[in-house]
Amino acid sequence: MKMHNFISIRRLPAMVGCESANRTGHSIWPTRKASHKRMGLIIRSSAIHAAGCYTTTAVRKGERVAEYDGPRLTKAEADTAYEDAPVTYLFGLGDGSIVIDGHCAAMFINHSCDPNCETEEVDGRVWITAIRNLAAGDEITYDYCLYDGGDDEAICNCGAEKCRGTMYSKEEIRRRKAEAKKAMKKAAKNGH
Repeated sequence: MKMHNFISIRRLPAMVGCESANRTGHSIWPTRKASHKRMGLIIRSSAIHAAGCYTTTAVRKGERVAEYDGPRLTKAEADTAYEDAPVTYLFGLGDGSIVIDGHCAAMFINHSCDPNCETEEVDGRVWITAIRNLAAGDEITYDYCLYDGGDDEAICNCGAEKCRGTMYSKEEIRRRKAEAKKAMKKAAKNGH
């Protein structure tokens, strides 16, 4: 089973945000007191990957943009639930033994090797926080730092000047290169 922080490939042209309301004016989203500024987020087409999450208001560096939320599963439960699924919206907590099965606007935030946000885990909650000022209409991105994807190349399409070409973390890239080098030496030693 491939475990990704998340990869989104669906298009969702609807407005998504904490302040959305139905025709009666009542919120259509569950409300919870949050320790961040409320802002509108919209999901629309993205040059990075199918759909992306954009802010509808200016955001200052250091402000929380969104929370990555959803049911918590063990990695084993997620592996079973998504064994044959080509797309997951999983976000690893802590050591990766527990994952968030993303069901929120944040699941549409795309990866970038030159992100404008970062993730932060606080008391079991995952916040996406701006690492530079964002203008209204900017696509929100962060570095996925994937670490468990089997043979998946996790190709990056961010278009950043210094794109790594993959959504894997720098540490995971080094680990994979060392593993490949070790396998090549073993094969050479065995005459293959």
